[in-house]
Amino acid sequence: MQSDDVIWSVINQQFCSYKVKTATQNFCRNEYNVTGFCNRQSCPLANSRYATVREKEGILYLYVKTIERAHTPAHMWERIKLSNNYTKALEQIDAELIHWPNFTIHKCKQRVTKITQYLIKMRRLRLRQQPKLIGVKKKLDRREAVRERKALSAARLERALEAELVERLKSKAYGDAPLNVNEAVWAAVLDRDRERAKDAEVEEDLELADDETDEEVEEEGEEEWDEREFVSDLSGEDEDGLSDLEDARGDDDEEEDSEEDREGDDSEDQTQQTALGKRKSKAPKSKRQRPEKRTKKGPRVEVEYEHEMESVPLTKETLASW
Repeated sequence: MQSDDVIWSVINQQFCSYKVKTATQNFCRNEYNVTGFCNRQSCPLANSRYATVREKEGILYLYVKTIERAHTPAHMWERIKLSNNYTKALEQIDAELIHWPNFTIHKCKQRVTKITQYLIKMRRLRLRQQPKLIGVKKKLDRREAVRERKALSAARLERALEAELVERLKSKAYGDAPLNVNEAVWAAVLDRDRERAKDAEVEEDLELADDETDEEVEEEGEEEWDEREFVSDLSGEDEDGLSDLEDARGDDDEEEDSEEDREGDDSEDQTQQTALGKRKSKAPKSKRQRPEKRTKKGPRVEVEYEHEMESVPLTKETLASW
């Protein structure tokens, strides 16, 4: 027969493995405790009639313990699944605990409210993109770095040995056809020599082609720089106007020359007449002044002169006279 008072006296006064003592209050670590406090009403061990709410994988369950199942600890707790709807879950608690104390009903409802709130918060956090934390294993990284260094040194050693053997084969240190050398290795050495020779020839051809193209580009640049042209600073209209003026002036000069030629002929006729007739006096030659030729004028140029005045410091007397 189970006695709740005896069990509580032992738990309260002597020892309980679920009890956590603090300076202000004692707490209970039992998973079936509905409040988390260590007291007479909340203790699941000292109460033969007890109810609580627990959550497993996002589903709420109502756990109920009765005195009729106290003799079978494996089947002591009855588990009832609650609805995902909050209001329906509260109605289920009221229906299952209809004749239970109000303290137990109220605490079960409070626990349902708290669990539904943190489940909603968990769903919201899952929808957000959160950084994934990955643990850094320093010992493993150090071990892999040491292995990489060892593998790299071994590879360098193998390459050095291979290069040395290949050089000896090339220099025919072991003869023209060494006996203990695999034919595949010997063929590979010959192929490498041929490939290197081909690559060297291709590089030389490319260098020659680049040099030729550079020379052609330089010659084209020099030809472009050598081309010269002489251009006048006058526009087409000014040149036409000047040519018209020069033509007009040339016509005037030709008319003047023809008039001078006529005057010269007249003077020669008069001299012949005076030589034949002695009584006739010699007529004086009329001297006409030759008109001065007009100088060819170029385009009109305006010249402006600027006179810089020496800056004199202004004083009171100069300002007064000014």
